[in-house]
Amino acid sequence: MLTRQGWLVVWGGVALVVLARLLGINELYVFGAVALGLVAFALLYVRLTRLDVEIDRTVHPARVHAGQVSRVDVRLRNLRRTDTPVLRLRDPVSGTAGAELLVPPLDQGAATLATYRLPTSRRGIVRVGPLRVVVSDPFGLVQASSVGAPEVEVTVFPAIDDIRPVPLTSGHDPLAGAIRPHALGKTGDDFYALRPYVVGDDLRRIHWPSTARHDELLVRHQEQPWQGRTTVLLDVRRAAHDSVSLELAVSAAASVVMANGARHDLVRLVTTDGTDSGFGVGGNHSEALLEHLAVIDAAGSASLRTMLDLLNRSGGGALVVVVAQITSAELSGVTRLRRRFGSLTVVQVDGASGDTRAPVPVGGSATLLRVGPGAPFGEVWDRAIAASKPGRAAVHDVRGTGVKGVAAVNPVPDIPVGGAS
Repeated sequence: MLTRQGWLVVWGGVALVVLARLLGINELYVFGAVALGLVAFALLYVRLTRLDVEIDRTVHPARVHAGQVSRVDVRLRNLRRTDTPVLRLRDPVSGTAGAELLVPPLDQGAATLATYRLPTSRRGIVRVGPLRVVVSDPFGLVQASSVGAPEVEVTVFPAIDDIRPVPLTSGHDPLAGAIRPHALGKTGDDFYALRPYVVGDDLRRIHWPSTARHDELLVRHQEQPWQGRTTVLLDVRRAAHDSVSLELAVSAAASVVMANGARHDLVRLVTTDGTDSGFGVGGNHSEALLEHLAVIDAAGSASLRTMLDLLNRSGGGALVVVVAQITSAELSGVTRLRRRFGSLTVVQVDGASGDTRAPVPVGGSATLLRVGPGAPFGEVWDRAIAASKPGRAAVHDVRGTGVKGVAAVNPVPDIPVGGAS
């Protein structure tokens, strides 16, 4: 196909021929013929150029956290018996003008490597490609392209802070509350509870003393009571967020998910747009949650009250609520969930002004942390967890960052806790 320069030369040649005809100047015929002949030569050159190259494009890593480096390596090898012409590699990249690389002529069997970085400053999906190999004539009048590599996607996870996990709860979660498993006999199994016998159970696990007392077959149930449960509620209502607060909130939620997932807790992610991942454990589950957080956006139809009602029916373990702008009534509804969970932590982000010093009243025994652009979430979180002690509510003041809030892990129930003034 003709490039912009090629079309200009064609129309210029035609104009010279027309002027030569009208004015009777033979020299203009010569200039017009040379221009048109140059375009014809370029077309013939590109058509006769046959490429035989091997292209290998790799993206590594294909999954990164925001702010980390991800690059694209393009390896090109000449398989022709003659040298290659100058090649132009064009690789579209979503959100940018794309990458354009010039490859000098390669000898027979020679190879070269071209590298460029991807934009990973923000979470989301970065689409790369398809990579096109462009052959052009020496004058840049005509070019032809072919696909050298297909389109690929790079997932940019939210930025993660290396934080302490939510403390294990006790008395509110049947799967948490004990750090060490209770050994049973020499088998190494963990005796957790008794349950009725069902067909197919191993008869050797029948607990005969309890069976005699209850007059029904009871079987020893093996579990791991030290595996805690953590639920993360993320508020994504469009009316409550600006662009900065949403990114801070998503990053905070992702940090909690990764911290407790690394401890092999059962982790559940709930968002106000109606998403409920359910409890899961392991690297695959944590990665699936991060992939969802990588593409989540503010939703106009999101409802905080609906998700609070859902959590009120399915409580247990630790609850972390990440919100931005929130009314006193909504905050009271959040704190009422403390009765259903072993611990409650409310993280409020402020992305508009970054002023996190304003007090926020909190009813009930809960943890309140206020973070913003000037108060790193990881620092505020770790100081709050470190300063908190079971059995009491503690006021947490991050004086170095100008943040004041409330921190409590397992405070005494029904003690009203307010933001620091």
